[in-house]
Amino acid sequence: MESQHNQLNVIFLPYPTPGHMNPMIDTARLFAKYGVSVTIITTNANALTFQKAIDSDFNSGYPITTHMLQFPAAQVGLPDGVENIKDGTSLEMLGKISHGLLMLKDQIELLFQELQPDCIVTDMNFPWTVESAARLGIPRLYFYSSSYFSNCASCSVRKYKPHERLVSDTHKFTIPGLPHSIEMTSLQLEEWVKSKSSATGFFNAVFESESRSYGALYNSFHELESDYEELYKSTKGIKSWSIGPVSAWVNREDREKGNGELAKEQEWLNWLNSKQNESVLYVSFGSLTRLPHAQLFELAHGLENSGHNFILVIRKIDGDEDGDSFLQEFEHKIKESKKGYIIWNWAPQLLILDHPSIGGIVTHCGWNSILESMSAGLPMITWPMFAEQFYNEKLLVDVLKIGVPVGSKENKFLFSIGEDPMVRREEITEAVVRFMGREEENEEMRKRARKLGDAAKKTIEKGGSSYNKLMQLIDELKSLKISRSLEKINKQDN
Repeated sequence: MESQHNQLNVIFLPYPTPGHMNPMIDTARLFAKYGVSVTIITTNANALTFQKAIDSDFNSGYPITTHMLQFPAAQVGLPDGVENIKDGTSLEMLGKISHGLLMLKDQIELLFQELQPDCIVTDMNFPWTVESAARLGIPRLYFYSSSYFSNCASCSVRKYKPHERLVSDTHKFTIPGLPHSIEMTSLQLEEWVKSKSSATGFFNAVFESESRSYGALYNSFHELESDYEELYKSTKGIKSWSIGPVSAWVNREDREKGNGELAKEQEWLNWLNSKQNESVLYVSFGSLTRLPHAQLFELAHGLENSGHNFILVIRKIDGDEDGDSFLQEFEHKIKESKKGYIIWNWAPQLLILDHPSIGGIVTHCGWNSILESMSAGLPMITWPMFAEQFYNEKLLVDVLKIGVPVGSKENKFLFSIGEDPMVRREEITEAVVRFMGREEENEEMRKRARKLGDAAKKTIEKGGSSYNKLMQLIDELKSLKISRSLEKINKQDN
């Protein structure tokens, strides 16, 4: 380890929702593994989700710690322990969680001043930190937890407003200024883009802070979306570093030890072991999406009617007894036929995706799930729900050509997903049959997915593109630290 004086000190401030927090924690751990002294600022309940990994790193000699703040649950009217977006069950609760986070701003600012970091890496959803960094005279790195493609496409839609000149919501428009021809409908755009709201003001502040940042960190890799990395740098005018896939990188050692974990999960493992290679479809919608009963009903029948093997991950919805009884009957039926397997609430996704019998995944197009599937060399059936997921679908289907769309038509925010099913069983069956078939077109898609999987593995090895970018960034931050120290000395001498 470096001497205290020369060691780089970096603070990471993650946003408490799994899609944002997990990749940032993995990035913080990577920095520490390469000699940077790291402090993660978070709240107590959020720390519980990753503290074991941090303690393990610390005990292995890496300079990483967590600084915990008390979340003001009582003041904003929330039960104790509800501190993460995934725990919110209504728009009102989400508002309270956001308000609680904002109340911590002064404490976080004080910590920045006390800890005197050389750089702060903060989630995009903390736009005010760009001023904090300016006051301290240090760089702020903007952490974007999705694709370059989604940021470039979203930026173009906001700038040129191609959706405003259409006859109807279902008419297609082409996104201007992209290297590929990408068509969308205004139904697939986020609500805050189409009509002004408090969310519009918030995101405007986010993007404005991005352009004033020292640079941006992306959980992506050059070989995956180089056209959009270049476009991003030229349109935003700031530096960016692609250092992904961070989960595969930081968990390489954990994965090598992962066979012990597999042994504990005998039932699903035995089921998978009984299946032919590439014959099982894995179906999971991430940690935020809660499918209504009617949609689960369509999904279950769509999968069953396809005739293909599947593993379905379902989050239990509190108090939905009708849904539960139907799903229990369905679970019993597919166990008898040996065609399907249900995992409730949480699944060891990385371990499942690596199993040779998995032939692909149905995904909500969240960026972490996409990268995990890609690292395993798997093609995807795309079923976007909300936020930037419809852009990610276009990247998979139209640019990379490793995705088959299920036919999801409307961008619905978390709690705006109604009781009506968004996708019918016939569409689900058709997409699965098309995707799992062995036609030449499918074999080509699988080849492309495997090739990207190989690139994802190589990029994080010594000498790979993401590895080199991380080393360059750490060196650049060290040079900036030295320059600042020299400036201080010169001022004192004068």
